[in-house]
Amino acid sequence: MRISDDRYSRDRLRFDIAIHFIRHEARTHTIRQWTGLTDDRIRKLYRSYLQGNGAPVARHRGKSPQQAGYFLRTVRLRQEAAVLASISCLLGVLRYSQGAPARLSPGIGRAAPLCQAYETYCALVGEPAISMEHAVLLLVTLSQGVELALQGCRDCGALLVADPLALQLPHCAVCAASGARHPRPAPRNH
Repeated sequence: MRISDDRYSRDRLRFDIAIHFIRHEARTHTIRQWTGLTDDRIRKLYRSYLQGNGAPVARHRGKSPQQAGYFLRTVRLRQEAAVLASISCLLGVLRYSQGAPARLSPGIGRAAPLCQAYETYCALVGEPAISMEHAVLLLVTLSQGVELALQGCRDCGALLVADPLALQLPHCAVCAASGARHPRPAPRNH
């Protein structure tokens, strides 16, 4: 194989992943961050391959979402965030070990698994409440471990997205609905 063949394969991979991101309505900044393509090249890809072909793909402008609290607003968002985070861990997008923040490094090596994780999440959920932009925010926030963290349910151990500063360990929606909580030990009288 010649050096130029390797370069062609790498560039082709970047273009393919960029098209996946565009189809998921990611912003140009996000696509650039994960693929390394220039803003101009991303816009040209959109115009050449996606604009005017079948169903239109929306191109969002402005800043990407930045509010990590979005994922804790409702039970549905908490559950979907946990599903997406779990899939991301299984596919190697996030590296999770108990007690340590998940690690994530944006780049072309993790971009394909990120797209696969998001597409799997969409297929499992049906009508997803989390956009691709929010998915990237979730994974980046989890990797920082400051505003959100991966934790286990205090009753069943299921992986959850939770506030790392919460005073009590979280429990999943299933355990909360069933009331399955470990009994608390009675206080000792001396």
